[in-house]
Amino acid sequence: MNEDFKNAEGYLDLTPYEAMKNMEDRTRPPFMPLIYICSPYSSNPEANTKRAREFCRFALDHGRIPLAPHLMFPQFMSDTDPTERDLALFMDIVLMGKCQELWVLGNEVSAGMAIEIEKAQKRRQRVRYFNPDFEEVESL
Repeated sequence: MNEDFKNAEGYLDLTPYEAMKNMEDRTRPPFMPLIYICSPYSSNPEANTKRAREFCRFALDHGRIPLAPHLMFPQFMSDTDPTERDLALFMDIVLMGKCQELWVLGNEVSAGMAIEIEKAQKRRQRVRYFNPDFEEVESL
């Protein structure tokens, strides 16, 4: 065992190693809040998926961890099946509960988005609105 990992009494002590390792890794911020991405999907899945990805990148570039379930769930669930859509919306709401904020993108609010916004407001989660140019606005 390397002597550098032992304390004065000769016991293994990784605390100094971890501290030095953390000091070296300054590329990652100490905290990045989880943000729920709320944007349209079903009205135009192809274009809306592209915009949701761009919005996720915008959030990441602003030090947030974006969570956009509507980019993941359609990979294995059908948005046109009412039962699966309801289940997906339920799962969206569960995941949204883990987020610090809800970020809403666009000039229009779909039915699904309205449900997410209402739930976030009831939970007293911060809701922020962004226009299609990713500029923050008061509301839509």
